[in-house]
Amino acid sequence: MTRRRSAPLRTAWRLLAFLRPFIPQIVVTVLLGGVMVVSNMLLLSMASYLIAGAAIVTMIVLLSIPITIVRLMGLVRAAARYGERLLSHNVTFRLLAHIRVAVYRRLAPLAPARLLQLGSGDLLARLVSDVDELQNLYLRVVSPVLVAALVTIVTCWLFAIFHTVLALTALVFLLVTGLGLPLLALRLTRGLGREQLALRGKLNEHIVESLQGMSDLLAYGQATRRREELAAWEQRLDRLQRRLAVAGGLQEGLQELLTGLAVWGILLLAIPLAVTTQINSVYLGFLAMLILAAFEAITPLAQAFGQLGHSLAAGERLFRIIDTPPAVSDPPQPAPLPARASLELAFDGVHFRYEEQGLQRTLTDISFRVPAGARVAIVGPSGAGKSTLLRLALRFWDPQEGRILLAGQDIRSFALADLRSLMGVVTQETYLFNDTIRGNLRLAAPSATEEQIWRALELAQLDDFVRQLPAGLDTWVGEQGLKLSGGERQRLAIARALLKDAPILLLDEVTAHLDRLTEQALLEALNTLMEGRTTLLVTHRLLNMERMDEILVLDEGRIVERGRHEQLLAHDGLYRRLWEVQNALLPVA
Repeated sequence: MTRRRSAPLRTAWRLLAFLRPFIPQIVVTVLLGGVMVVSNMLLLSMASYLIAGAAIVTMIVLLSIPITIVRLMGLVRAAARYGERLLSHNVTFRLLAHIRVAVYRRLAPLAPARLLQLGSGDLLARLVSDVDELQNLYLRVVSPVLVAALVTIVTCWLFAIFHTVLALTALVFLLVTGLGLPLLALRLTRGLGREQLALRGKLNEHIVESLQGMSDLLAYGQATRRREELAAWEQRLDRLQRRLAVAGGLQEGLQELLTGLAVWGILLLAIPLAVTTQINSVYLGFLAMLILAAFEAITPLAQAFGQLGHSLAAGERLFRIIDTPPAVSDPPQPAPLPARASLELAFDGVHFRYEEQGLQRTLTDISFRVPAGARVAIVGPSGAGKSTLLRLALRFWDPQEGRILLAGQDIRSFALADLRSLMGVVTQETYLFNDTIRGNLRLAAPSATEEQIWRALELAQLDDFVRQLPAGLDTWVGEQGLKLSGGERQRLAIARALLKDAPILLLDEVTAHLDRLTEQALLEALNTLMEGRTTLLVTHRLLNMERMDEILVLDEGRIVERGRHEQLLAHDGLYRRLWEVQNALLPVA
């Protein structure tokens, strides 16, 4: 129970730590906020004093000082309000940028191993909605609380000038309204902020998946059912927001009641003091306006405490990402990269299983080597663990047993960025960003020249297609490259790998889902790409195998055969059966 209660406190302290770089600006902002409220208090109080004084003084010159103060406070309030708004929003926007960059910096190393349990919609909600929620941490939580504390001190001091009882009465009303009511509302809405953000995350995930899978939903006639599910999520969120609104309305009503009672309380105490001449009766209106204006600083506290729950919930969701340890990390002292000419890739007794599979292994005792400049193909039925080998080579995961060696050194001894800089990757689902052809190619080489880009497109046999486009290299490919055909996307991915010019090439089912003509054209581009590079090719389609220096046949996570194409065909094994089925020499069951 103690741990559960201390968790929000730890989250609050961690969120406040983000404000550390902005402390000087925050101090100035709080002072300006205090000046804004106090100037308004003096404006209203002196105006009241001016009206009362005008009824009894005989010479208008006696009111020149109150008149000057009223005019001055009007100008001071406007200037302070402008400065406070400008500085507070500047701090807020810089704070958001600081948090979003910090979260992304922690998020990137988690991909893909640690992000498999999170849906893309939920991740989007955390990176966008939850971070945006934290903008209120300063604007509506930290700043109002500090301003209210400052104004409370000034208010009690002003009342103490007239009488101690008045100061204590003002303090009681300000504390009850500023602390008591928000704590009551916080108790009534406990946990609702966290639940609201979780529901929003689920709702975002549902919407993103629905949009991405709309074609399938329409094809299977499930669009209506999906819409009904969305409506159900919306109803749950609506009921939750209604409960929050009821608590907020109750709090606002009680706050207005206490504000009125505070004015009456001050007057009921001040009138007898005026009757006994302990204070001048001309100050009665001054005191009433003083306590009334002081509530301008106290009123935001209700929203501050309510917003605190939302901010803590958003912070908890973000800290779950920040606190997740990456599956792989850089060594304390990364080794220098070996020479490009000696980049032999080897697997030595590798055993691996995904965490969600428990004790079931994906790969068992995998050992092989790819000499520098050689081409090795990994073939086998679906689910044999072929793609997992490439993920391990890229260090998206580390094996539980065994080693992966590069030029005789364990790849865990290299910095991740250095290791991956040596590798060009082309997969069946290479991601193309919603950018131009030029922008997608320069992902591999940001400083690539126009000539280098066209050379890569030429080698990938895509230059003629791009030249025919009205916008050429500046043609937008659409989200995930959907404005291009499957073959065009794959050749663009090959051009990107050519532009990177990495000495090691990892190819994963690059000809999958393509027709034979497109596949043949793509194979020619692949042969150009593989020239002179250490290549590891994963495929279940046995094409171009005669160009491979070695073929490894993987089945249920084990290497069951190895050799060249001709040798494996001469042996009555799994490779030969796969070859015969593919070439329609055996009936397919």
